[in-house]
Amino acid sequence: MQYHIALIPPCNLEGITENALAGKCPNHVIWAMSQLLGATVYQPGCEPVLPIDQIRAHIIGRPEYWALARKLPSQLQEDDVIYCTGEHIGIPIATLCAAKQKRPKIVVYIHNINRPRSRLALKLFNIANRIDLFVTTVASQAEFLRHYLRLPENRVYLFLSQPIDTSFFTPGPALQNKLRPVIASGGLEKRDYRTLADATRDLNVDVKICAFSRNAVALKRAFPEVMPGNMSCGFYDWCELVQLYRDSDLVVITLFENNYEAGLTTLFEAIACRRPVVITRSSGIIGDLIDSGIVTGVNPGDPVELRQAILNLLNAPEKAQAHAQRGYELVLNQFNHVKYTQALVTKLISTFGSINKKSFSLL
Repeated sequence: MQYHIALIPPCNLEGITENALAGKCPNHVIWAMSQLLGATVYQPGCEPVLPIDQIRAHIIGRPEYWALARKLPSQLQEDDVIYCTGEHIGIPIATLCAAKQKRPKIVVYIHNINRPRSRLALKLFNIANRIDLFVTTVASQAEFLRHYLRLPENRVYLFLSQPIDTSFFTPGPALQNKLRPVIASGGLEKRDYRTLADATRDLNVDVKICAFSRNAVALKRAFPEVMPGNMSCGFYDWCELVQLYRDSDLVVITLFENNYEAGLTTLFEAIACRRPVVITRSSGIIGDLIDSGIVTGVNPGDPVELRQAILNLLNAPEKAQAHAQRGYELVLNQFNHVKYTQALVTKLISTFGSINKKSFSLL
């Protein structure tokens, strides 16, 4: 078999790899996959967008994703396997390759498929018969796919790992000029910083949030109308983010209720830096970590409970560090980019066949 990867959002993989070698950013898991599989990597943005692409993008994806999907049927044959890094590119590719009598094998990583437009796309484009393997790290997404599309167990691959680069996100010393405890947080997806603000506004702590977006609607929903004096938010580059984790006494991840385990990236970055974590309860990996005592769970939208959880850990640093150490060991052993890549590549080869060792390129 010859392997291919459709990558979204587009990025400069070679530049990221160069910066990662210099310690300026984490490694990109797709670069490692492409090396192990000898895969050609396709990225949207080079093909002209047609009116039909714009029409289809009203259902799912972006016009440039559909433009790339139009290109691939002429290039992929029945002995090709294409791994798509998200449903927004995978569904277009599966839809347009379905017209081929001898189509390629299609594998799609699923992020958050259980929402109205995505459910419509699954049915409208007959995706149950056009994607050979659905991949996810979120149990609720796997369960939804099996139920909604009536898929057998072998069509949905659930693997419990995360692509966190533990050679970049590492423990290290805090800066020496910290005047009081620091609570760190990050991200915008389903974040509820209003509850965090209510829980900490009168505590003797500094709350520092790594989050930046030009989307005013997302910011309005996530943040309080008036930021408390002890809370700040801004853009942190990769090295600054690692130092923020190291400076923090706690990492607190407050979330609105969701069905796809938002917050996992921030959670595992913090754990890889050996920091104690407080996070909003949910099922799946987060629930398992809470139940095992590795992280502290709180109910959504409850500032009183959150405040008490923060105080409990700040007032018991030995307990907090014991939790952090257990989490750190778990990340090194299971939830990291090496385990993630190995598991995914092994699954692809065992399912579809060994690699055709021809040269590959980045497109």
